[in-house]
Order: sequence, then structure tokens, then C-alpha cells
Amino acid sequence: MNKKLLLWSLTSALSGFLFGFDTVVISGAEQDVQKLWNLSDGMHGLLMSAALWGTVLGAVLGSWPADKLGRKKTLLWIGVLYFVSALGSAVAPDPLTLMIARFIGGVGIGVSTVAGPLYISEMAPPRHRGRLTGLYQFNLVFAILVAFVSNAWLSGLGENAWRWMLGVEAIPALIYTLLCFGIAESPRWLILNRKDLAAGKAVLRQINTDMTDDEIEVLAREIEESGQHEVSRHGFFSRQLRKPIFLVFLLSAFNQLSGINAVLYFAPRIFEMTGLGEKSALLQSIGIGVTNVIFTFLGLWMIDKFGRRTLLLIGSVGYITSLALCAWAFATESFTYMPYFIFAFIGSHGIGQGAVIWVFIAEIFPARHRAHGTSFGVSVHWVFAAVITLLFPVFVNAINPQFIFGFFSFMMVLQLLWVITMVPETKGLSLEEMEQKLGI
Repeated sequence: MNKKLLLWSLTSALSGFLFGFDTVVISGAEQDVQKLWNLSDGMHGLLMSAALWGTVLGAVLGSWPADKLGRKKTLLWIGVLYFVSALGSAVAPDPLTLMIARFIGGVGIGVSTVAGPLYISEMAPPRHRGRLTGLYQFNLVFAILVAFVSNAWLSGLGENAWRWMLGVEAIPALIYTLLCFGIAESPRWLILNRKDLAAGKAVLRQINTDMTDDEIEVLAREIEESGQHEVSRHGFFSRQLRKPIFLVFLLSAFNQLSGINAVLYFAPRIFEMTGLGEKSALLQSIGIGVTNVIFTFLGLWMIDKFGRRTLLLIGSVGYITSLALCAWAFATESFTYMPYFIFAFIGSHGIGQGAVIWVFIAEIFPARHRAHGTSFGVSVHWVFAAVITLLFPVFVNAINPQFIFGFFSFMMVLQLLWVITMVPETKGLSLEEMEQKLGI
């Protein structure tokens, strides 16, 4: 694989590392913060979901900087937001300040879920697009593992350990921001948004070293013509785009209706509910991170070989089984194998939705609407994530967790039926060929 393409994709994917770290690092601090400020369950849920509401805003607005400023500048400013959020969280003197700092980081997450996968999908050739775009998810889950390890390591620093847990993110945020100065701009953005065909071809030559000048010329003209073809089309919410909109809406909604964010955010608490001590619960959470990394890596190896649809089918079956077993464990109070049921759930996510979601959202829309479409998809994802994270502390104390896990399992039955009947395969197609296949 072209070294420059790999380096630039990895740099963009590091925004996923910060996303994953920021998302999960709060799990080690959440109980200390609740005790420190004596927060009610409702206020605690609001604090825990603060980053996610920022993520919703970032996802909704993410298409604007991606289109107006460019993919590169947008990725760079994401790093700045993460850095400010980490430092603000570490020194927060009260719950409101912590919420604001977490909200700022959430805005960075939301924009990164638009710009990160979008940038890679526009840079990568069809045969590598699944794996390279999937690097975003791999960095995300690797960061989750790092966050769980970091939390366990820093937990012994006393009453202010939670501040170190949240503040340490400033280090990778600074490294990522500096690396963004060295990446190239997306050739599709240069050709379609800046109208700079020469600059676009120059980047295409750098990432397609196996292509001749004539082939580069043809590819650049295809990109240019695809944009001209779409100028006469209707706006985003139109009949032409209803199929990708419908697909992305359900994919994003089902991703969170699996309960993945609830488990990641509250993993130590869930394990403590099964009888484990606080330290043991933190260590079991590391198992979640290891499982996630292994199965996400497996998913990325499979995604361009077997396709997006196949992985969704495998993941759905795993979701249904593991979540049903978790519900059974809580119903019968048989917690001996509960950690393994949770690990099976995480593995199902890693090989299924986790490996597919950012790839599929970033590739399914036509060029002119790709940033807007990606923004729409991740906005739906984060609205569901925020609502579930907001309500989980309330519901888990009000009703038996067996019903919560049972609900998540039922949602995955619906996802399985949807994948079988409606989801198309997109592997091996160029972004322009995909428009023709979907009739858009």
C-alpha cells in the first residue's frame, strides 16, 4: 500500500483514537464525581451525557467546516477542541464547568465522526477503502483499551485520581494536532469544492502511484463530472437520496439500540452490580478493551473480503445471543459467566457494527452530499447515544437490568431482519460506481 496514503489515513484515524479515549475515560471517574458533588441520578446522567450532547451538535454542524474549510483544516481544529476539553475537565471546580469541558470535547467527537471517515473514504482506492476507513474504528477501540488501562493505573492516586484520568488526554490531542499539519487535502474536495482540478490531480498522483498520468486524468475527470451531474439534483432530503438516508438512519439508530455506549460508559458499574469489587470491576473493563481491539481487527481484515453486509449479519446474531444471556444472568442472578457474556457482546460489536458503521456512512452518499450525508448519519447515531446514556443511570436503578438487556436484544432481532431484507453490499465499488448502483 502507498506509504503516504497509509500515513495520512492513520493521522486522520487518530481523531478516532481521541474519540474513543474521550468517550470511555469518564467511566473510571463517573462514580467519584457523583460522590464528590453528591449528584442525583438525574444530574449524574446529565453530566455523563454532556459530551454526547456536544457530539450531537458537532455531528450536525460537522459538514459545514468539512465543506467550507476543507477536510484537512477541520481535522486540525478537532485536535484543538480535544486539547481544550482535556485540560478543562482536569481542573473543573464544579459540575457545571466539567459539563462544559466535556461538551467541548463532545463537539470535537461529533465533527471527527464526520471528517475522519469522510477524509479517508475520499482518499482511498476501492480495494482498500474498507480497511483504511476502518482504521478510524480500530483507533477508536484501541483508545478504549488504553483508556481502561489508564483508568486502572491512575485509580490509586487518591481523591483527585479522576482529574488525572480526564486530563491525560491532552497529550495524544497535542500529538494528533501537530501531525495534521503534514497531511494532504482530499482530492475530491479540491476538485468539487475548490474547483482546483490541478491540485486535485497532484494529490491523486501521490496516493495512486501505480496509475499512469492518463489514468489520473480520467479519474479526475470522472470526479469532476460526478459533481457537475449532481448540481441539477434536488437538495439533501429528496426522493433521489431517500434510500441512502433511510439506510444510514437505521444503521446509526440500531448501533446505539444495541446498548454499546451504555456498556462502555458504565462498564465498571455493571460489573460491580454482579458482585465484583471496584478494583476488580476496573480490571474486568480492561477485558472489554482487549476484546474490542481483537474483534475489530478481525472485522477490518474481513470487511473488504466478505463485505459490509456479511459482517452486519454476523454481528447481529452475536448481539442477540450475548444480550439475551446477559438478561438471563440478571434474571437468575447467575453472574459466574457474566463477564464472558459482556465480552461476547463487545466482540459481536467489534466484528459487526463497529467495523462497518463509519465505512458505510462515509461511502454511501454521492460526492456533493457526502459531507452532509455523513453529518446526518452520525447525528442520528449521537442523538440515540446521548438519550440512552442520559437515561441509563435512572433506569438501571429503577428496574431490573434484565429488562434493559432484554430490550437491547430485541432491537438486535429487528436489526437482523433489516439487514437480511434491505441492506445492499458496497464492497469493491468506487464512490462514483456506487452512485450508479444505488440509482442516485
